[in-house]
Amino acid sequence: MIKVKRFLISLLLFIFLFPFSLSPKNPMREKWLQKAITRSEVQLSAAIKQFNDSNKNPRTYENGKVILVSYKDWTSGFFPGSLWYLFELTGDKKFENAAKHFTTFVSNAQFRTNTHDLGFILNCSYGNGFRITQNPEYKTVLINGANSLIRRFNSKVGCIKSWDFGNWQYPVIIDNMMNLEFLMNVGKMTNNSLMMNAAISHSNKTMKNHFRSDFSCFHLVDYDSISGNVLHKQTVQGFSDNSSWARGQSWALYGFTMMYRETGKVEYLHQAEKIASFLLNHPRLPKDKIPYWDYDAPNIPNEPRDVSAATIMASALIELCSFSNNSEYFNTAALILKNLSSDKYLAKKGENGLFILKHSTGNYPAKSEIDVPLSYADYYFLEALQRYIKYKK
Repeated sequence: MIKVKRFLISLLLFIFLFPFSLSPKNPMREKWLQKAITRSEVQLSAAIKQFNDSNKNPRTYENGKVILVSYKDWTSGFFPGSLWYLFELTGDKKFENAAKHFTTFVSNAQFRTNTHDLGFILNCSYGNGFRITQNPEYKTVLINGANSLIRRFNSKVGCIKSWDFGNWQYPVIIDNMMNLEFLMNVGKMTNNSLMMNAAISHSNKTMKNHFRSDFSCFHLVDYDSISGNVLHKQTVQGFSDNSSWARGQSWALYGFTMMYRETGKVEYLHQAEKIASFLLNHPRLPKDKIPYWDYDAPNIPNEPRDVSAATIMASALIELCSFSNNSEYFNTAALILKNLSSDKYLAKKGENGLFILKHSTGNYPAKSEIDVPLSYADYYFLEALQRYIKYKK
């Protein structure tokens, strides 16, 4: 009898101390997920050592060379952001310390007023850092950066200007939806209604003018800066102006899902659901759900994939599922993540310039970054893995 009591006490203590080890629902038991996280640890551990003293962050690996970028590049915040996510996924302090170190490389971006990409640069790095550590110095950087970004908002147009180059008068690209999370976060943090209202205005104008009847979207809309009228619509990084550039569609899905989370405005949820329907039912979405660089590229299936479009879509679908309770969203995201964790897409130890994923496409028309790893593909992959785990638990 005493032995039985001791056994029961030991069993209860084991279950209390290790509550997930016996649960069949524990996602960490899934081999593909273990592989994805372990391989990410291996690659980024090596990258930390390789680039520690560079004062720059890795963007891609092209023509046998790693491309490192300063805070002036729109992708500079993704590598430190990946380290923050990997710290959360593993609990390994090594990644937290590295995240702190590489985050400082982009601090000067907080005073830039010549780019809309401050959300990518600062929210992915300092934003994740502040969320995890509550470091007040990070908060200061975020506030300064958001104050810089809001200066690009034109109330007559109702949008934040994207680019300061080219022949456009007031270009707004779909990518810019991603930077609105930065304004919403800092707006709530500081009770700044100007920032939050600007993000809402930008979303409303984008919803009105960027989308076609099938809920695919143009890449760029050019506005008259005085009247606010639409001058021109095109797809700069896609196959044609009327094509569906894959990463642009993923930006749109993610952006409107995020704006529903931040505002509770049901029209944003409906927009995200309609974009998701366009993507998930597209006849040229491959069986493994990893899109070609443009859904209308002429030589499908002999076209490059864009893994970055897949990771952004997967992360967005998991969050959208939490709002819509549509199992297709989660199941598709899970399939994407499982396929990306196969050797076809997941880099082996030490290869791929120490990036995690292969086969992304940056700017096909410009013949730039075709079939290469990209820092933002890795970032949204790790974010999607974290969201997958939280959703499953």
